[in-house]
Amino acid sequence: MALLKRSAWYDTARNNSWTPKYVSFEELYPRELSDIFDLPLEEWEKFDEPYKDTFRDYVHVQREKDAYAYSIRSALERSKLYDVAHPGWRNLVKAHYGGVSIVEASAAILQGRFARFSKSPAMRSICVLGMLDEIRHAQIHFWFAYEHIRKDPQFDWAIKAYHTKNWVAISVIHMLDDLEQRDVVSSTIMTNLIFEVAFTNLQFIALSADAERSGDHTFAHFLQSIQTDEARHSQICLPVIRMMMRNGKKAEAQEVMDIAFWRMYRIFALVSGNAMDYGTPLHARERSFKEFMQEFVVTQFERQIVDLGLDRPWYWDIFLRDIETFHHQQHIGIWLWRCTLWWDDCAGVTAPERAWLEEKYPGWSRTYGRLWDVIAENVAEGRLEKTIPQAGALICNMSQLAMSGQCGDEWDVKDYYLDHEGKRYHFASEVDRWIFTRNPDRYKDYPSFTDRELAGEIPEGLHGFLTFMGLQPGYDTGTCAHGYSWIKDYYPKEAAE
Repeated sequence: MALLKRSAWYDTARNNSWTPKYVSFEELYPRELSDIFDLPLEEWEKFDEPYKDTFRDYVHVQREKDAYAYSIRSALERSKLYDVAHPGWRNLVKAHYGGVSIVEASAAILQGRFARFSKSPAMRSICVLGMLDEIRHAQIHFWFAYEHIRKDPQFDWAIKAYHTKNWVAISVIHMLDDLEQRDVVSSTIMTNLIFEVAFTNLQFIALSADAERSGDHTFAHFLQSIQTDEARHSQICLPVIRMMMRNGKKAEAQEVMDIAFWRMYRIFALVSGNAMDYGTPLHARERSFKEFMQEFVVTQFERQIVDLGLDRPWYWDIFLRDIETFHHQQHIGIWLWRCTLWWDDCAGVTAPERAWLEEKYPGWSRTYGRLWDVIAENVAEGRLEKTIPQAGALICNMSQLAMSGQCGDEWDVKDYYLDHEGKRYHFASEVDRWIFTRNPDRYKDYPSFTDRELAGEIPEGLHGFLTFMGLQPGYDTGTCAHGYSWIKDYYPKEAAE
């Protein structure tokens, strides 16, 4: 039997809806889950996704992508690539699996909510495919990570991370809850526009390029297999934003975008900035984190939002300064608190790496380099206890990351605190504080790591601290990825000993 061309039936199939008889339309699509902006129903009926797809075509394409990714993994597994890979790269991969695997699974729930509560039948149809995408992404993450557990127990954190109270997990969960636990309109702007247009290119395309140059072709193709789906998801929000613009809701769309952009940027700076500028082997670094940000975010994303009729976030100048500094500050904290990680962190400060950092970030040596000089001296003299902080950092109540600032003579740490209902909240930037003021009831009851310490929720001592976070000392706690061998460029005699 001949098959009809897709053009003959696609619009009918994708736009299929019904009139409810047993409940009201408002009960079927509750405002707080569907659309808090009260866009007219006739606008929802105009929804037209730019990227057309059908279940028949979808299954065919996804099967081909899976077959390609898994076959490459099987072929390269025999080459023992993992066993000979650069230690920094191995641990970068571990950090990725632990940080991203469950996030992909949560994205499946988000797409499922879109498929249930969107008022547009066309949007519900395309989000069903999005939900299947995210299930596949989670499964491929779990499968690829599982293959390495027999070699390294830290890969178990691909599944374990978000079932613990590890500080990295707490930070990401706080951000995801904020972006995903909203109505369909807000969440699609925050995730499909900000997450998948602005930032997943950074994690999947840029990191894929570094993977290829590192010789890890399995990881590179694995990332590319996922990114082609993310590109389709990013189109879901475009008709929704245009609906808001046509109905005088630009200010509301702008605020939602501004909140999500900063929240997402800070997490990606922590994860991708650390990976690209410190974890990736020097010979494999295609560009710096700042250069990737300038291409994929500053240039491409800015062009996209202007085309949609939105403005750059009000804090754009703050953001441009931040991409020069923030991830360097966080990297130092990550390495010092390496025992709280599920991977072995790479210092990334050998003499050639320092020269590269100074070239990419002029002034790095007189600021962050000065602190690494002190760390290197303590390592060389056998004073490792001085490279592990003896007190917890002050944590931002919004990003859930440590308050940080410029090192050296340009020291500029500032607490942008706010008193609300008799309690003091601490913020790492004026943008974090601004986000809190938009809806204090949404954020006020979420305790930071600092709040948990002060409340006595965390047992005393380093062992209690690690146990609270789900880490087993000597088993899956992190250490220096290179065994401190990088100090040979500072103290060759001590390094040899």
